Amino acid sequence: MAIGPISGFQPFQPAPLGKPEAAPEGKGFADRIGDAMQDLAAAQSKATESAKAFELGKTSDLASVMVDQQISSLGFQFALNVRNKALSAYRDIMNMPV
Repeated sequence: MAIGPISGFQPFQPAPLGKPEAAPEGKGFADRIGDAMQDLAAAQSKATESAKAFELGKTSDLASVMVDQQISSLGFQFALNVRNKALSAYRDIMNMPV
């Protein structure tokens, strides 16, 4: 039994190199980080204002004050974890042998 060429077999040919496609229109990484920091600042301001309003007796809804405080706290913890991960990645890259 002789082994011959496989019918319909095409050898692998890499795709031709060309210009890379342009990135889709939208926000970049820096814009998204900036927006996230603005959202965090707004959440912290809202938490501060709602706590101040509760302390001054302008509102009696303690639950909404606590929710605002928790949103602010979770946002800050998330931002801190993102910063720590980015700093760790930077240090790992800087310590790589060349």
